[in-house]
Amino acid sequence: MSADDCEAGVMMMMSCCASCGIAERDEIKLRECATCDLVRYCGDKCQENHTAQHERACMKRAVELRDEILFKQPESSYLADCPICCLPMPLDLSKSIVAVCCSKSICRGCDVETQKREFEPVGNELWRKQRMKRIEANDPVAMCREGAEQYKKGDYSSAFGYYVKAAELGDVDAHYRLSLMYYLGKGVEKDGGKEIYHLEEAAIGGHPTARCGLGCHEWRNGNTERAVKHLIIAASMGHDGSIKFLMDEFRRGFVSKDDLAAALRAHQAAVDATKSPQREEAEACDRIRDTMHAKDSN
Repeated sequence: MSADDCEAGVMMMMSCCASCGIAERDEIKLRECATCDLVRYCGDKCQENHTAQHERACMKRAVELRDEILFKQPESSYLADCPICCLPMPLDLSKSIVAVCCSKSICRGCDVETQKREFEPVGNELWRKQRMKRIEANDPVAMCREGAEQYKKGDYSSAFGYYVKAAELGDVDAHYRLSLMYYLGKGVEKDGGKEIYHLEEAAIGGHPTARCGLGCHEWRNGNTERAVKHLIIAASMGHDGSIKFLMDEFRRGFVSKDDLAAALRAHQAAVDATKSPQREEAEACDRIRDTMHAKDSN
């Protein structure tokens, strides 16, 4: 059977109810199965009658559809670009700050340039007040940040609440942090299913650490091919841990030379894209500051 014949067959199936066979017309509107895109029904009764026959194919297709979303290479990491210099944000969060006025992340390079213009520094108390205002305005980034603060204090219940709300509003990092809470059992009961769900949601949203976590999970379960896919995607976003994992497994013979070479090129390109003279200057300033703090503490 040719590809054209197969396509015609699929079109014919989709134009009729999978249970009773009635064709779609003006007075009869068919609707797709809510789980897959394989069949359509004229009503709830027909869908219910067809469940036993369709269930296996439906679940298989649902997994395929989920994987299509899960293994799609994100256009960028969840951190996106710095709104000032428009370069990709570094994955190392210590190399960026969050503006209290809008909850936007700014790279340290632009932060240092801003400080040169003698803007008044923001104190911790004002920072928190501004963050709470953003939370009142349903800002998911501010919610996630507040959740992180509560987590540091050991108030896991409050942290969980902030993370859940932020995740519901689409914050990718909140999904990742929820996966950690379900993994560690802090503030919630350990739940492997919810842990993986939130890891997947974070990975789909462009969180490279979550993506690496999924790769490690698949590796432990013996799903080498899926693991390598996850790790290559994470490495392509500049994630150092993923590229190290791939290099280690290449030496053990589990990753092909071509896959590793492609991952190395993509990783280097992602890292190079985050560099700028201003960011290098900021790193130098931070090193000097850290050295001075170390001397003072001694």
